[in-house]
Amino acid sequence: MMDRRELLKMIGMATGAAFVGNAIAWTSVAEATSPKAAGFSKEDLMLLNEVAETIIPRTDTPGARDADVGRIMAVLVADCYLPEEQQVFRQGMVKINNTSESVFGKPFLLLNNTERQDLLADLNQQAYSYNRENRVAFWELGNPGSKPGQEVSLPHYFTLFKQLSLFGFFTSKAGATQVLRYVAVPGRYDGEYPYKKGDRAWAT
Repeated sequence: MMDRRELLKMIGMATGAAFVGNAIAWTSVAEATSPKAAGFSKEDLMLLNEVAETIIPRTDTPGARDADVGRIMAVLVADCYLPEEQQVFRQGMVKINNTSESVFGKPFLLLNNTERQDLLADLNQQAYSYNRENRVAFWELGNPGSKPGQEVSLPHYFTLFKQLSLFGFFTSKAGATQVLRYVAVPGRYDGEYPYKKGDRAWAT
């Protein structure tokens, strides 16, 4: 079964940088800040949902838009990111549209699916290169940036988008129950539960 710590580690390895906002996993539950109160407009949430949907598209299972991941991302940024991390994220929202305008002559929301995929694939490569060059901390991969006492840069903005898209989706009801396998906790313990290659990971 996959717990939240394992999910964070998986996301860190998938995105090449330690998950930002680890308070998400360990602090006590508090009332969430509404996206509107945090300064996210309806257009902002639409942009975040469409970015997340490009990363996790709907197929025979729900996609990020079905889980309203854009709203989840906005809440996590408002409640779990430090001010400097919030700044990188918000600047990234502007940059992704500027890049879209520069490459395709129109904002991200007006791109077709192929254009969106091409743009995000390029940003993903840029993010990996940026994170390596700036010694952004990796999850237990021996990266020099993770050494104690060594200054570590903040990740590329697309890394934050990708991390929150994955985290928001796989902890949503749609992601946890329709994409991952789910058993309500507490369930009975079965140390010999059958597994065959290709089985989906567990959400709980």
